[in-house]
This record gives sequence, C-alpha cells and structure tokens, in this order.
Amino acid sequence: MIYHSAFEYSYLWLPLLGLVIGLLASVIGGGGGFFFPPLLILFFKVPAQIAVATSLAATLPICIVGAAVHYRNGNLDLNTGLVFGIAGILGALGGASVTGLLTPDQLKTTFGVYSILLAILIIMNQRKEKKDKKSKDKSIRSKVLKWIPRGSFYGFAGGAITGTFGTSGTAPVLAGLFAIKLPLKMVAGTSLMIIFINTVSALAGHLVLGVIDLTLVWFLTAGTVAGSIAGPKLTTGIKIGNREGFIKQTFAFIVLAFGIILIFT
Repeated sequence: MIYHSAFEYSYLWLPLLGLVIGLLASVIGGGGGFFFPPLLILFFKVPAQIAVATSLAATLPICIVGAAVHYRNGNLDLNTGLVFGIAGILGALGGASVTGLLTPDQLKTTFGVYSILLAILIIMNQRKEKKDKKSKDKSIRSKVLKWIPRGSFYGFAGGAITGTFGTSGTAPVLAGLFAIKLPLKMVAGTSLMIIFINTVSALAGHLVLGVIDLTLVWFLTAGTVAGSIAGPKLTTGIKIGNREGFIKQTFAFIVLAFGIILIFT
C-alpha cells in the first residue's frame, strides 16, 4: 500500500541526512544504506515496516550512480552480478514477505540482533581483508559448477537481508564475491550491481506486501540523490590509505551501538 503521511517539520532534516549518508556511502560502499532504518525508527518514530520500505527507495540512487561509475571504469563483472542478482531477487521477495509477518517491535528487535552480528563480523574480518589485499587475486569463475551454486547462495542471503531489513545486504554479497575469488578491483562495482538488483526486487515486494510512505521517500531521496552524485566527485583523488581500517572499525562500532539501542528501547 502506498500513501502520503502528513508533513512534519522534523522531516526537513531528512534531505540533510540523506545527503550525508550518500556521501558516506562513497567511502564505505553499500554499507551507507544501513543507517536509514535505525535513524527513521529511533529519531523519527517511523514504524519499522515503513522505515524498511523507505530505506530501500532512498538507497536506489546510491546504487545506480555507484554501479554506473564502476561500469564506465570497467570494474564490474556482469555475468557474476547476474548470477548473484537472480538469486537475490528470490531472497529479496522472501525477505519482504517475512517483514510483513512481524510486528513493528519484533522487526525492530530482529534488526538490532542483525546489527550486532554484522558489527562483530566486520571487526573479525579486518585482519582477513588485509591479507586478501596483499595476496594476488586468482579467479575460479571458470569452474562454473563450483562458483554458481556458491554465488547463488550468497546472492540469496544478501537479497533476504535487503528485503527483510531494508539495508543493502552488503556483508553476504561481499563475502560471496571474495569466496569465488573475484578479482579485487571488480568487487566494488559488481557488489553495487547486485545490491541494486536486490533493492529493486525488495522494493517491489514491499509495494505489493507492505506499506510505503511517499512523503518520507521524497524527502529522504532528495538528499541521497544529491549525495550519490556529489560523493564520487568529492572523493576522487582522495587517498584513504591507512585510514580505511579506522573507517571500517568506526562503522562497526556505530552499527553495534544502533543494534544495542534498537534491542533495549
């Protein structure tokens, strides 16, 4: 169901939040979309199901612009993206169905648990990522019987998380791309393509099965469109270097804090 809620002055903060998160996503990737649901739930008192659907709509510009830039630069593997994406469609639609079965409090608590697990996963993978960057990337994608089932599993998991919680589902997607040993330079662009497919599918599921507040969508998306366009321009030529680990750790602790707050409020 689609509807327009009454305007509230607090909604004027939404474009600014969308702009900041859109810029942030240029640095940390698809994870930028994680922040929308908890912000809407905690600070704007939006019911969890509506926050999930609104987050999906607001994340689309980030995915579209990011994937387009990587495709233009040759850093996107279409075949791999399609395998993950097709499986992700099924997961996203299933996740949207699960969201409709939960009460707002149950969904909020479940999202909190997911946030804590995601934060722990990010922290634990820090050392592994450093080792992966130092090693040479050798693709096993030619072994079709091995990587397609594995890629489908991770794609389905990413889609399910996207559909259920309204986030990008980046963690399982990246885990799957690393598992099939996709060349590192292709990971970022391909993951954004997969996240885009998952987001569109999940949003379609919520249009049919859930509730979408277009007032929230317009305000928040206005900011993410600006942020997703300005982000690549502002970050061009910026060398993150040793700060990459610090950025990811900071992101992990913020995710952890959101998870704890969602569970106990």
